[in-house]
Amino acid sequence: MFTDSHCHLSFPELRSQLPVILDAMTAAQVTRALCICTTLEEFSEVHALATGHRQLWATVGVHPDNEDVQEATLDDLLSRAALSRVVGIGETGLDYYRLNGRSVAEMEWQRQRYRVHIEAGRRTDLPLVIHTRSASDDTLAILREQGGFGSQETSALPRSRGVFHCFTETQAVARAALDLDFYISFSGILTFKNAADIREVARFVPLDRLLIETDSPYLAPVPHRGKTNSPAFVPHVARTDRRDQGAQRGGSGRDHVGQCGRVVYARAGVRGSGSAGMSTKQMRLAVVAVLVLVQSLLCAPLALAETREALFRCGER
Repeated sequence: MFTDSHCHLSFPELRSQLPVILDAMTAAQVTRALCICTTLEEFSEVHALATGHRQLWATVGVHPDNEDVQEATLDDLLSRAALSRVVGIGETGLDYYRLNGRSVAEMEWQRQRYRVHIEAGRRTDLPLVIHTRSASDDTLAILREQGGFGSQETSALPRSRGVFHCFTETQAVARAALDLDFYISFSGILTFKNAADIREVARFVPLDRLLIETDSPYLAPVPHRGKTNSPAFVPHVARTDRRDQGAQRGGSGRDHVGQCGRVVYARAGVRGSGSAGMSTKQMRLAVVAVLVLVQSLLCAPLALAETREALFRCGER
C-alpha cells in the first residue's frame, strides 16, 4: 500500500476528475493522500475533499508564490487548523525563482508570510509543509530564528516540525533540514533521467526521515512524464527510491518502521470528532498509518504481523 504525502486535488486539472482519480488510487493501492492548501480562497474545497473522503486529509496555508490573494493572518490559520482532518500548516516557505524584476530584499512580503505560518505551526503543534526554491539560505535561517531553535529561545511553544516537500536542493540543505529534525519528501523528479543529483541526495537521507509525494497535477514520474500527474502515480516514486536505497544500504528497514511514532502527522489524529464516518480512535490510527505506509514501502518488505504490531504501538502513544 502507498501514500501520497503531497497533492493538489482541488486544482481544476484534478478536481473535475475526482471519481476517476480515487478509483485509480484504489487500483494502484494508494490508500492515503494529503491535499495541500495554497490559498485561503481554496481552503473550503481542500477541506471538503478531506471531510468527504476518508482516504484524504488536508492542510491550511498560502503558497509563497501566490500574489493577489487573501493574506493569511495568524487567526486565519489557527481557526482553520482547528477543524477536523486538517493535519498540517502550509504550503509555506520561500520562492525566489521568479523575482519578476524585483530584488530579494523586495520579497519581504514572502518572508513575513512564512513567519506567520511558522508561528501557526508552533501554536497548533502541527507540521509545516515547506516549499523552498532558490531561497534555501533564507528558508532555513528564518526557520531557525522563528521555529524555536535559537539558543536564546524562551517560549514555551514546541519547536517547529514538518517536511521540506518536493526536495530539489543540495545535500548540504538536506543535512541542515535533517539537523532541525525535519523530514525530506521527494517527488516524481526522482525518476527523471537528468535527476541523478537528486537521487544522490535521496540516498543520503535516512529512511526514517524520508517521504514520497506526487505534487500532482505537476511533475508526473516516468513512465507518465509529460502527462497530468495523479496520486495513483506515487508508486513509481517509491519504487525508484526503494531501488536506490536498497542498493546503497541493504537491510530490512525494521528499525525504520519502528520509528513511526515520530512521523510528521501523527499527533493530528487525536483532535476532531471523527468526520467522514470515522471514530476518534480510527482517525488517530489512520493518520499514523499515512506515514507508516509511506515508510514501509521505502525499505525491504516486512511481514504483515510486524507491520501491524508497529502500527498499533504508534496508535497507542
